[in-house]
Amino acid sequence: MTIAPPPATSSGRRISIDPITRLEGHGKIDIFLDAEGNVADCFLQIPELRGFEKFCEGRPVEEMPRITPRICGVCPEAHLMASAKACDAVYKVSLPLTARLIRELQYDIFYVTDHATHFYALAAPDFVMGPTSDPAERNLIGVIRKLGVEVGRKVIQARKWGHEAASIFGGRPANPENAIPGGVSKPITAQERDRLEEIARAMVDFSRFTLVVLREQVLANPQYVDLILNGPYCHRTYSMGLVDDKNRTNFYDGKVRVVDPDGHELCKYAPRDYAKHIAERVEPWTYLKFPYLTQVGWRGFVDGKQSGVYRATPQARLNVADSMSTPLAQEAYEEYFETLTGDRSGRTMVHQTLAIHWARVIEMINAAERAAELVRHPELTHPENYRTIPHDTPTEGVGIVEAPRGTLVHHYVTDENGLVRKANLVVGTTNNHAAICMSIKQAAQGLITRGSEVTEGVLNMIEMAFRAYDPCFGCATHSLPGQMPMVVRVREADGTVVQEGRRV
Repeated sequence: MTIAPPPATSSGRRISIDPITRLEGHGKIDIFLDAEGNVADCFLQIPELRGFEKFCEGRPVEEMPRITPRICGVCPEAHLMASAKACDAVYKVSLPLTARLIRELQYDIFYVTDHATHFYALAAPDFVMGPTSDPAERNLIGVIRKLGVEVGRKVIQARKWGHEAASIFGGRPANPENAIPGGVSKPITAQERDRLEEIARAMVDFSRFTLVVLREQVLANPQYVDLILNGPYCHRTYSMGLVDDKNRTNFYDGKVRVVDPDGHELCKYAPRDYAKHIAERVEPWTYLKFPYLTQVGWRGFVDGKQSGVYRATPQARLNVADSMSTPLAQEAYEEYFETLTGDRSGRTMVHQTLAIHWARVIEMINAAERAAELVRHPELTHPENYRTIPHDTPTEGVGIVEAPRGTLVHHYVTDENGLVRKANLVVGTTNNHAAICMSIKQAAQGLITRGSEVTEGVLNMIEMAFRAYDPCFGCATHSLPGQMPMVVRVREADGTVVQEGRRV
């Protein structure tokens, strides 16, 4: 099977954005215009197949927390934790309190670092420099030049704190491996706890600073606010996210809650039951699958209550939660909903796609505050209570966390010796895939119309539709029956294609 561009739907022309930029992974957008010059159709194509689910088959399940974080260099901790939780379930082992505290603390610190990377490096250039600004300036360097070198220092320092914390937990600054079946591989010393507390408190300050940047650079600009509220960036879909037993946001643990576009609960389920509520569909023009809600069904790439399409973004997590779990985040949550809906309680859903960036900053604050709470827990440094040794025969298990870019599912089925027979990974970007495709098409149809000039700035504003989701296409492309596409092009020195060969 070769992934080829979808056929044109009219006698008009095709516009390709290839490659799309400021994302993790690779992708392209094909926009088809009709004879009148309006957008007839639009496709997001992900032309890479990575096969991680197949790599896992035949491996000892306890190796999965070491293998799967290599899927992504941006969010290895998300795969680490989802994998470790799936292994806990495979062995039917309950974590001791200290292990639970260490894992969640580690995850919350990672969350701040990851969200900061997206906000400043991938999203901010569009709002700080302007969506149609010179692309040579529309990048992180341009942002720092405009906001000041001190802002750049703060961002780099926040990243440094995150790497230092990862080293304390997992022995190295990238791809930590400390989460294992039944707990973690080592305890936290009193000295390490003190340093982690300093990092957590600093991250609270940094997250609050980021909210100020958002207010001053985005919310204070009427043009940007109008783009968020009235631009071609809005979908009324279902929302998905983890919540605790009080329906508050939790990134590491809880049940998955789904609400309809009006905020009414459709379902709430434990990780082991995800397959009862989510099904996955494939299309021939992309290597990403399309999950949808089985209780609603697949109705195509449309939104509304009758469509099983949902979003699992920072905005979706705020939609499904009755509140945040920390005080400063709760204040920011109430401001967010009051500004966008007029309802401070959060009962009225927010569906503006570009407002996902705002929700992401609120989550940064929540994660930092939560880390500052966890690091003071007296059981965090218990010298022995950091792992329960598994003894049961391994069978099957599911682990779910909220990756920064969406709900992340790891599902393993093993034989009696603990060798993986089947692995299914439903990552955040996969959960958002249908909505991302819809958002790109909506933006294209709103920005490209008969007689309009299709400038680089216009195409960038179409790309802004997917950037709001912070997609990781490397994470999302695991398995689909078929072959890897291969296209070989021979070009002249000026770039003209003189010959092309394809795998068939």
